[in-house]
Amino acid sequence: MRWNRCTVRTTVEAEEMVIYTLTELGIEGVEIQDSQPLTEEDKAQMFVDIMPDQPENDGRAVLNFYLDEEDPEGILPKAREALQELKSFMDIGEGTIEVSKTEDKDWINNWKEYFHQFYVDDILIVPSWEEVRPEDRDKLILHIDPGTAFGTGMHETTQLVIRQIRKQIRPGMRVLDVGTGSGILGMVALKLGAGHVMATDLDPCAENAVQENLEANDIPAEDFTLRIGNLIDDPETQVWAGKEQYDIVLANILTEVLLPLTPVAAACLKKGGLYITSGILDTKEEQIVSAVQKAGLTLVEVTRQGEWVSVTARKD
Repeated sequence: MRWNRCTVRTTVEAEEMVIYTLTELGIEGVEIQDSQPLTEEDKAQMFVDIMPDQPENDGRAVLNFYLDEEDPEGILPKAREALQELKSFMDIGEGTIEVSKTEDKDWINNWKEYFHQFYVDDILIVPSWEEVRPEDRDKLILHIDPGTAFGTGMHETTQLVIRQIRKQIRPGMRVLDVGTGSGILGMVALKLGAGHVMATDLDPCAENAVQENLEANDIPAEDFTLRIGNLIDDPETQVWAGKEQYDIVLANILTEVLLPLTPVAAACLKKGGLYITSGILDTKEEQIVSAVQKAGLTLVEVTRQGEWVSVTARKD
């Protein structure tokens, strides 16, 4: 099936009203392209450590939406008419709709061709659409589909944490996984003997991803408890997480989030507990080392892979 890609050229100030107008016509999933600078709140919710260079904000915005090539409900002419009406009482820039044809692709699943099974040392990570090879069936296997949530284990930052979990986990340990994404780190901990994992994430997409990955790995749902919320500044999430103290707190998040998170994570640790972090560029290593020390933790180890760093600290 082919699709019409419909492009609206508008302004940053008008993009919300234009999107609302399109939504009222039944159009869903509008893509936004503009040069608005990221806010600190935006950055705090991004699981990256290098922010992309952004062009200067010129006030222009481009919106894209997709329609069936045949457009049986006649939405395209209705959208053009609605935008013309909108132009009569506010500045929406050009406000015209350009139409181009898209390739016939499965946009949700197309990325799968780039994700194949791989090892992190002796742990084999396998997506659901691939079979485990006969020679690998006696290995420690983790079935992970990232879906719309972050975390496949392919990135250096995730691998650094997996290695620290392998090194530090003991049977029955209680683990808090902050920013769990697909749940991969918590599930590695459970596979290696952890007794229970509590996990938080900001993205509601993590709920389905975690549930599906638990089922794929035959991990009982009661072993992994997830809450959508911000451990840094959400009192209800803090109370939820603070019902117990943990042997290990995991946080594979960018440096700007780790800095305010660290004292909160330290308060969640029991005496002798470990704080295992990653998502840190080597140029920002000293910031995190300083943060864990200011939180009253003792530096245990710094490990590196490529330009990325993992910092492990203990609560004495």
